[in-house]
Amino acid sequence: MDSKNVIAAIALSSAVIVLYSLFFIPEKTTINQNLAEKKKIEQNSDTPSLEQKETIKNMSREEALNQNERIEFENDNIIGSISLKGASIDDLTFKNYNTELESNEKIILLAPRNIEDGYLIESGFVTSDKNVDIPNSDTVWSIVGNNKLTDQTPIKLSWTNNQGITYEKEIFLDEQFLFTIRQKVINETNKKYDFYSYGQIIRNKIPEDLTDFYINHEGFVSHLDDELIEEDYDDIQEKKFSRVAQKGWLGIGDKYWITSLIPPSNKEFKTTFDYKKKFRANFIATEPLTLNENSSVEEEIKIIVAAKRVDVIDGYAQSLNIDNFDLVIDFGFLYFITKPLFFGIDYFFKLLGNYGLAIIAITICIRLAFFPLANFSFRSMAKMKALQPEMVRLKELHKNDKMKLQQEMMALYKKEKVNPMSGCLPILVQIPVFFALYKVLFVTIEMRQMPFYGWIQDLSERDPTSLFNLFGLLPYDVPSFLVIGAWPVAMGVSMWIQQKLNPAPTDAMQAKIFAFFPLFLTVILAPFPSGLVIYWTVNNILTMAQQVFIMKRTTVKTVT
Repeated sequence: MDSKNVIAAIALSSAVIVLYSLFFIPEKTTINQNLAEKKKIEQNSDTPSLEQKETIKNMSREEALNQNERIEFENDNIIGSISLKGASIDDLTFKNYNTELESNEKIILLAPRNIEDGYLIESGFVTSDKNVDIPNSDTVWSIVGNNKLTDQTPIKLSWTNNQGITYEKEIFLDEQFLFTIRQKVINETNKKYDFYSYGQIIRNKIPEDLTDFYINHEGFVSHLDDELIEEDYDDIQEKKFSRVAQKGWLGIGDKYWITSLIPPSNKEFKTTFDYKKKFRANFIATEPLTLNENSSVEEEIKIIVAAKRVDVIDGYAQSLNIDNFDLVIDFGFLYFITKPLFFGIDYFFKLLGNYGLAIIAITICIRLAFFPLANFSFRSMAKMKALQPEMVRLKELHKNDKMKLQQEMMALYKKEKVNPMSGCLPILVQIPVFFALYKVLFVTIEMRQMPFYGWIQDLSERDPTSLFNLFGLLPYDVPSFLVIGAWPVAMGVSMWIQQKLNPAPTDAMQAKIFAFFPLFLTVILAPFPSGLVIYWTVNNILTMAQQVFIMKRTTVKTVT
């Protein structure tokens, strides 16, 4: 048995197994978790607590929305309302995103605290002076001026306690997903106070649509002092995370959506992720603002509740000078490949008007980029195929002398300038690109519900057809594990044809193993996003065309 062919078979098998384990085994990980654990700190006794007792009565969303007076907000991207009780942003719907491909129901993200799926944002000031009344979740604020928040008209809320201290919130909304809250405390007394600004995201439970998948982080996320921190929901249920930082941001991320807080710039703050009957992500200033008698203090925080569109996230990162805010989109450890790949696909989408065509165009570009490497590999493979008769002759001639056979084989390879392992190069090159493209299709909302042609209506989902009902010709549905669509079948066929162009292993067992690969990969890749399968199929076709061209131009000197 040719040891090099064995190595090639093992390498290819290992690559497939690794890919399978990466994509189909949901092994949870937390980036920088160990490092973060070491840096965790408990709450500073000098900083006031954000804890407050609440009596929550479960009710329907409609009942909760009608329970308190509200002030509506709307722009071209989002619509919702702010509860005057607690001044919390607890009702937000994305106007341009549907829950399902065939549905007109819009994505609802934020919800009042009194319902099972409560998800809201609070902000304000707290003080260590227990004798001072501060606004809480039960405080009813008053509207000053405008009664609707738009990108053209901000709103102002006010509340005064019995001690002569007035709290104000001026809220601005941009044309996309940014809330700017300018909060102020006015002291009309002859006493001096210290106040600490804070922002808080509350989520009652783990979302039901959590993908819980290795390839994409969902849960708590922050970037504090140049370090990315990602914590899963179940990790925070077990142990709280806390960190003091000079700069950064924090939030809770879903697959396609982000709810985030950007603390006041150039001021130290403490970030906490915890779970006490509900999940909380918050920050609180570590240094107080001193409120002198008959004076006021003011601070500004920013809240971004957004669809994770790359242009939106990158735009906010640049315009608001938020360090590494683009990391809310989990492009992974192959970031340097994944994000440029997305930009390339997005460029061709703007040019061609279809993400499927964009994937095909980027596939062609990738083939051109690796053209010299592929040429070298295919020339070597063509020579290997032409040398098959000679190799069989040598094997028969020296069947009882393995050392001599190896020497003759090496001499033949050297004479013809071929590398028996070169056929693995195209596959090895494709693996990081394959993974990066899968990442792009899985995590970017731009690919969500984007059609190709024919039966492919969502490139981020699997091909919905199945070989086992003749791709819909037979009037019955098949079990999910038998859904092997037309594009995966086309990919398998192209891989089988491509395999026939390569030199066949001289060993019968190796030949059987290699012959099995097209079928194996067809089954494995069938559940993958159809956009990824289209890429692989087109790549196979381009590879075959290049290979045939080179084989026709390649000759060897050996005569048997």
